[in-house]
Amino acid sequence: MTILLTGGAGFIGSFVGEGLLARGHRVVAVDDFNDFYDPAIKRANVATCLASDRFELREGDIRDGRFLDEVFASHRFDAVVHLAAWAGVRPSIERPELYVEVNVGGTTSLLERARAARVQRFVFASSSSVYGGRDDPPFRETDPVDRPVSPYAATKRAGELLCATYHKLYGMSATCLRYFTVYGPRQRPEMAIHKFARLLAAGQPVPVHGDGSSSRDYTYIDDIVDGTLRALERCEGFEIYNLGESETTTLEDLVSMLGEAMGVEPRILRLPDQAGDVPMTWAEITKAQERIGYAPSVPVREGVRRFAEWFRSRPGAGLPGDGE
Repeated sequence: MTILLTGGAGFIGSFVGEGLLARGHRVVAVDDFNDFYDPAIKRANVATCLASDRFELREGDIRDGRFLDEVFASHRFDAVVHLAAWAGVRPSIERPELYVEVNVGGTTSLLERARAARVQRFVFASSSSVYGGRDDPPFRETDPVDRPVSPYAATKRAGELLCATYHKLYGMSATCLRYFTVYGPRQRPEMAIHKFARLLAAGQPVPVHGDGSSSRDYTYIDDIVDGTLRALERCEGFEIYNLGESETTTLEDLVSMLGEAMGVEPRILRLPDQAGDVPMTWAEITKAQERIGYAPSVPVREGVRRFAEWFRSRPGAGLPGDGE
């Protein structure tokens, strides 16, 4: 298949690109290399993919209709894997209009061009944030998701509804994947595990908002990539799947695990709760297991160890034992 992969130079996107290439597909990746974080990090992410003659990188913004027209005119795509978005709960509270423009407007532009080009499969990266501040886990795809607590969550739910609409009106097969707190090598620098690792390496305290009892269903990148590719291969009709590990870890336990993996005793800086935070996330994954064969295999302790190993390997990590 020839696949259009948006957000192809990002944390998840670069790994999905590698997975698609490993399965013999041709990949056209789109990324705008915006300044949400250092674009050089993204260029490093995508270096492995660029070594393949079945990979093409197009730089541009999914809000730019002329750019998208050129991309769709240059290839006949069998599928779109749409990962591009402005991410993060708290930044969305500061810049809600931008999140709506990119995450809703950009998704609509992609769906419309996929429809016009008769693309048969559309895979959309949604988020566990659509479940809002629920406290009755585990979260199921059939649970109500009509009370988001951040603009980011609202835009992801809007993307799901747009996919459902395009399936209903035009028969396009669309699959929405609710990712649960993805982590691993190449994780975005502002995300908790990566941020905490830098602070631990620098001997600085780790900020913990609230009492440390908030919990997340941390999901290792390899499991997310596997689930995404399985969903693409079985993209029929309209479906929503949770992709998580289906277990939870408290924030306090996460910091402890990371400190242990890095050989550092964490110091905690207690801070108030933050707007947009939810008390927990926890994926019920039976549907994904039964329908697409999703089988997460990396428990959080092992995943954190792998992340710490990657972090240690990077220049300037400054961890104990590195000669610092």
